[in-house]
Amino acid sequence: MSNEKELISNCTGNCEGCSACDDKMTVTLQLDDGSTCECAILTILEAGGKDYIVLLPQNPAEGEEGEVYIYRYLQDEKGNPDLENILDDEEFEIVSDAFDEWLDACEYDEIVDEEDEEE
Repeated sequence: MSNEKELISNCTGNCEGCSACDDKMTVTLQLDDGSTCECAILTILEAGGKDYIVLLPQNPAEGEEGEVYIYRYLQDEKGNPDLENILDDEEFEIVSDAFDEWLDACEYDEIVDEEDEEE
C-alpha cells in the first residue's frame, strides 16, 4: 500500500458496489506514484488507544476486490484529518482484530434488523 500525500474529503452520495448507505463519505487518496484512489470510509475505529480508518477502494484493481486499506487516523490542531501507514505488524494485528469485531457486529445488527422487518 502506498503512502498518501494528500487527503481530500468529499461526499459523493453514491458508493458503487456498496448497498449499506447512500450517504457514505468518501476520500480521495493521493498515492506516492501520483495516482489517486477514491475510497468509501467504512468506519473509524479505536484500537489500542489510537484511532484508525478503514477505507474500501471504489474501483479496485483486478484481483483486489474486497480488500480494504487501514490507516492510523489523526487530526491536526485545526481538526484536519491525516493518515499514517501502520508499519508495526503487532499494531496491524490489533487493528485487524478490531475491524473483524466491527464486521461481526455489523453482520449481527443486519440479522437483527432483518428479523425485525419480518415481524
